Amino acid sequence: MTSTLKDMRPTPKAGVLDIAAYVPGKEHAPGVAKVYKLSSNETPLGASKHAIDAYRAAAERLEIYPDGQATALKKAIADVHGLNADNILCGNGSDELLGLLCQTYLSPGDEAIYTEHGFMVYKIYIMAAGATPVVAKEDHERAEVDSILSAVTARTKVVFLANPNNPTGTYLPFEEVRRLHAGLPKNVLLVLDAAYAEYVRRNDYEAGVELVSSFENVVMTRTFSKIHGLAALRIGWMFAPAHVIDAVNRIRGPFNLNSAAIVAGAAAIRDRAHVDQAVAFNEKWLPWLAEQLTALGLRVTPSVGNFVLVHFPDNAAKSAEKADAYLTGKGYILRRVTGYGFPNALRLTIGSEEANRGVVAALSEFLK
Repeated sequence: MTSTLKDMRPTPKAGVLDIAAYVPGKEHAPGVAKVYKLSSNETPLGASKHAIDAYRAAAERLEIYPDGQATALKKAIADVHGLNADNILCGNGSDELLGLLCQTYLSPGDEAIYTEHGFMVYKIYIMAAGATPVVAKEDHERAEVDSILSAVTARTKVVFLANPNNPTGTYLPFEEVRRLHAGLPKNVLLVLDAAYAEYVRRNDYEAGVELVSSFENVVMTRTFSKIHGLAALRIGWMFAPAHVIDAVNRIRGPFNLNSAAIVAGAAAIRDRAHVDQAVAFNEKWLPWLAEQLTALGLRVTPSVGNFVLVHFPDNAAKSAEKADAYLTGKGYILRRVTGYGFPNALRLTIGSEEANRGVVAALSEFLK
């Protein structure tokens, strides 16, 4: 009997090798003296000083296991947002929590829905659970409730909605989210990914607390990677009904948050002045960038996040690919979003004043 290479080594379970691995934004511009990384939606203000101090203090107790329940962090989140700490679960970034939800609620044969330009990690975790990803078309780069509801079948178990969405920066008003929830069967879990919620300054927006508090099939996920500036520590949290918390806790790793993340996160979320400063900075530069880029003849998707999606002309010499290469050569790193369905667009994070003014000047030169 002839052995094949497949017989001679462990083989991943069915479906794993069908998953396209997540590709993060670039970080380097070789040969450039000064680099402005505007590809990962990181805050230009950095982390709270209180969070940094707490992180440093944690170094004195590295031999001690972290609190497996992240009690101090959950209490800080609960205090700031007026929530019950028993309905909060923390994770190694909100990405881990999204994956745990898929592992908890999806099985082979099930379906989970996300929108056309939604976060690519949804598809990865859905497939990793053995379920089938289903894409709902968007309307003008915005999630569309009727499109999502029309994709629901008897096999649907989870619906993911990034609100605001990345990379478009668009959002659904709360009444539309409420309409989406009302149209879903009660056994379908609605996951509201509100990673950019703190940046939204719209009266018709609500991150999801009200729906989670009122129903048994809604979860809201949040992150410390964006406005709190703790991307390096990987801290996320979710607010969910008690039965969801109980189920996910059963498969969560016992020490999924390290001690430095717990104390730094607690300090960061309590530093409201730092958050307010970040919001004010974004409120100043988000419209400025949109106006400047539009004046250059580029289309910008209206955004409520800390980034803009910039669309380039149907001109091979002035394409997003050529712009990306040109900007990288000048030290400005933006995010290619071809995998999100935008082959001729770049996502630009709001950076420092120097970075914002510089990237506009570089684009002006490129487009001439």
